[in-house]
Amino acid sequence: MNIPAVSEWLDEQGFGEVVTSRGVGGGCINNGARLQTSSGTSFFLKTNSNSPRDMFAREVDGLRALSVPDGPLVPEPYLHGDDFLLMEDLAPGKKRKDYWQKFGQQMAALHNHTNDQFGFDADNYIGSTPQPNPWTADGFEFFAKHRLGFQAELAARRGLLTGSEARQVDQLASRLPDLVPEQPASLSHGDLWSGNATSDQHGQPAIIDPAAYYGWAEADLAMTALFGGFPGEFYSAYNEVRPLPEGWRERFELYNLYHLLNHLNLFGRGYYGQVIQIVGRFG
Repeated sequence: MNIPAVSEWLDEQGFGEVVTSRGVGGGCINNGARLQTSSGTSFFLKTNSNSPRDMFAREVDGLRALSVPDGPLVPEPYLHGDDFLLMEDLAPGKKRKDYWQKFGQQMAALHNHTNDQFGFDADNYIGSTPQPNPWTADGFEFFAKHRLGFQAELAARRGLLTGSEARQVDQLASRLPDLVPEQPASLSHGDLWSGNATSDQHGQPAIIDPAAYYGWAEADLAMTALFGGFPGEFYSAYNEVRPLPEGWRERFELYNLYHLLNHLNLFGRGYYGQVIQIVGRFG
């Protein structure tokens, strides 16, 4: 995709012109390409001509927030517009032998960055679905209203859940204080499935495509088990740095109801059965 603003920026910064552009698969929402410049430096370009106008701006916010010294590597964003984001090319290499151990330790360190309220400086997106992040003092209220409730209402409006089913989600959300332990508001990636866990050229852990906010660390971890899964050594290393409360693994499905509702809204009825199953289990 030829984007004049990108070509102008590369030239102004002394990187020359783009000599090759190679598409990179893996994304469900955006298109990705690796740009090789005449200077020899490569960049990663994300594009989406149908994206909400501020989607890439909000992704930049998330990348910058997650760029903490003791956390996993995060690509540096350079330039963005309504339909593109140009950033550092991590050039992922073969994962080191201690990749998962180090990743677990770094995610624990990331989650140790806490805030006195839940939310974020701006609303952003989970995939292409809006993700509301109003600053909220109570974590149960935040997850009930701005995660489960928001997605269930959206699914009902789209005819993907009945009004009765959406109310069942709300009833489940009202019981969160009985189902989830008190947790601080931790800096969270927000969309931590296996496809967003990558590496740099040296095989060091890195994370991409955030939906960042301050939320429950357990909810962030839960996503690691939803699509693909992380190995046991990741959680063991995490637990050494940031001990996990009893029953943490059993609560994963409850937190992942948010992501399954989002996938129902994004991709349709294929996720309906999993949503109803979890609502029935915890409801």
